[in-house]
Amino acid sequence: MPAGRHFLQIPGPTNVPDRVLRAIDRPTIDHRGPEFQELGQDVLAGIRRIFKTRHPVVIYPASGTGAWEAALVNVLSPGDKVLMYESGHFAALWRKLAGRLGLEVELIPGDWRRGAEAPAIRERLAADKAHAIKAVCVVHNETSTGATTRVPLVRKAIDETRHPALLLVDTISSLASIDYRHDEWGVDVTVGGSQKGLMLPPGLSFNALSPKALAAQAGAKLPRSYWDWSEMLAPNEKGFFPYTPATNLLYGLREAIRMLEEEGLANVFARHDRHAEATRRAAAAWGLEVLCAVPEEYSSSLTALIMPAGHDADRLRSAILERFDMSLGMGLGRLAGKVFRIGHLGDFNDLTLMGTLSGVEMGLELAGVPHRKGGAQAAMDYLASCGRPAAGTAKAA
Repeated sequence: MPAGRHFLQIPGPTNVPDRVLRAIDRPTIDHRGPEFQELGQDVLAGIRRIFKTRHPVVIYPASGTGAWEAALVNVLSPGDKVLMYESGHFAALWRKLAGRLGLEVELIPGDWRRGAEAPAIRERLAADKAHAIKAVCVVHNETSTGATTRVPLVRKAIDETRHPALLLVDTISSLASIDYRHDEWGVDVTVGGSQKGLMLPPGLSFNALSPKALAAQAGAKLPRSYWDWSEMLAPNEKGFFPYTPATNLLYGLREAIRMLEEEGLANVFARHDRHAEATRRAAAAWGLEVLCAVPEEYSSSLTALIMPAGHDADRLRSAILERFDMSLGMGLGRLAGKVFRIGHLGDFNDLTLMGTLSGVEMGLELAGVPHRKGGAQAAMDYLASCGRPAAGTAKAA
């Protein structure tokens, strides 16, 4: 085994901080007793603060895929039309899941280099005079591409057309890493997961709800049992769950929320912004192209870089893993072999970033990938010039 810690620099699951690991490493308790009730009340209140909502957030023992399904089955009926934007691999997977549930999916195709485009959504909704479209689904931060969707612009597009469609947003790789405001942005259902910005192992997923979404549930007829919000909300009011919860992960979630709030969410977002900018400066110095083509939509969770023609991203990733014990994200779907992804989210600091970028630069040399030297130095120069971030410096939405 190689010495030192493995560098897990995929865009999730992310490294779990020691504080969270210690919180999880506790005896399991009675999930019907008063000690658990206090834990349940703590995490249910805390996670609302992370989503920036006054309304309920439902927590499932599940991956993000489960939260996708829960978001759809609670507000829609068989044959309902949903409008989705193909911003990348995970948007395509959500579309596939919706089709399997018996929904009619209308997909706006994308080039996988930008977020969901509000003008295209506005145009389609304006043409839907009969209001056949019941929901608009977008991915806030596309993990496969490193491009974000400007959710307030999507909300504005819906409002300008006076369309009653619900707005459903996936924040699995942006929650607690990139500024997100469920209530302020008028989102009806926000989907989240535990294994990225929340710094937990996989196993918890979330639906943040709006009053409009709760009202829609009353008439929704897609089959649901495990995913039924109403089964969760009544016991949640007292800090309990209708079935056996993932108790030890909830211990970890409580600690993760404490860590995020001790740092301050504005500082958390500013830290991610800073590391993303440093990574892009390294890429520019190397002469590698960032996959996201719209600077206003650059992700602060990860950066996807395009390989030079004739060079395979997976060969580079394998060389870096073998020589430096560092995992980088692979290209997914149509991007397989064409890009590699650097995760810079979660429990991550300047020195971790410099280790990551140094490993990438050495790997480029080792794998014979054409590049210019000095990317790590460019990132280091930028980080040194930033100084300590002040509160409230996160970039505007």
